[in-house]
Amino acid sequence: MARALLLLLLAALPALAEGLGLGRELAPEEVQAYDVTPIVLPDGRGLPEGEGDYAAGFEVYAFECASCHGPNGEGAPFDRLVAAEPFSTELPPHRFAIGNYWPYATTLFDYIYRAMPFQEPHKLEPDEVYALVAFLLVENGIVPEDFVASRETLPKVRMPARKRLRLDPLTRKLYPWIELP
Repeated sequence: MARALLLLLLAALPALAEGLGLGRELAPEEVQAYDVTPIVLPDGRGLPEGEGDYAAGFEVYAFECASCHGPNGEGAPFDRLVAAEPFSTELPPHRFAIGNYWPYATTLFDYIYRAMPFQEPHKLEPDEVYALVAFLLVENGIVPEDFVASRETLPKVRMPARKRLRLDPLTRKLYPWIELP
């Protein structure tokens, strides 16, 4: 009886909320903004046109990121982004950073593009995100300072933490549904 009453209540909630004037229907562009489907895949499919370098990334970082991630990416109050130590299963999560945790530079781009800055996601233009990724890759010692991030160069970056991915138990391959760079 209690289960039937609960189901009836759950079914009535949308009508009750509408009658009380709670909520509103989202516009299609609002729904799209909350879409969590990855836009950029590890092999680079989905990367937009644009490019950015270390110097431009330094400016974007200072203005958009340093207040949350520290002036040098050391973290505070949010996660650190820069670390010298390599990935290890013994590494506590608070020590994770881009260089020892992220397996692909392309998915790093995707995350920043869609979710950062925290207080205003989708704010950064592709050139700004490419510059920021270039800056962060240089700071983590993954690419040289003259690296220019673009849709052509990011898929070629070999992230140190890529080896931390687990193999598919059936095929014994990494991500068997796509061709990885």
